[in-house]
Amino acid sequence: MQYIEPYYQWRDDYIAAEDERSPFYGTEYSEFIFDKKLYNFLLHPQWDDFGSDTLYLKILYCHYDVGFAIIELIGEWNDAVYNDIMDLKRELIDIMIYSGISKFILIGENILNFHGSDDSYYEEWFHDIEDGWIVGINFRDHVIKEFEDFGIDYYINFGGVLNNLDWRTFKPKPLFHFIENNMQKRLSI
Repeated sequence: MQYIEPYYQWRDDYIAAEDERSPFYGTEYSEFIFDKKLYNFLLHPQWDDFGSDTLYLKILYCHYDVGFAIIELIGEWNDAVYNDIMDLKRELIDIMIYSGISKFILIGENILNFHGSDDSYYEEWFHDIEDGWIVGINFRDHVIKEFEDFGIDYYINFGGVLNNLDWRTFKPKPLFHFIENNMQKRLSI
């Protein structure tokens, strides 16, 4: 797992450590000191820690004027034991919402498992963004099934083109527009 880096091709467009509104503003990263781990596996040092023992992330892009963020995730999303959604909501999402973000693109291809609990923090997130949305792209089928089993798919949109999207072929704004168009079609049905 130490070889899986957060996507870095958009660093010319955005770096969370240089964004004064980002919770990770001023973070300094090492290429050599592996200070994060998932169970007994070391993680690449470029991933950001938001308080979870099993889930890490990277804000790949954030556009405050348009109101969207793209966040890549890695690890095990565990609400049952660690209440990861509470930490994610309080330590990252609330700050982003306060800064004007209402549309969230979550990249989940490196999420290995999901262990659910209740949906209260997802519901709160959903209500906090009124005209916004939360989209999960490229989550594994068994992870989506777990989200569905706990009713989380009511709050996070999965499925269709979102499950096999070659997102790396896009720049951030065109990816957002592609997903926004997809969401408008879903919401108009």
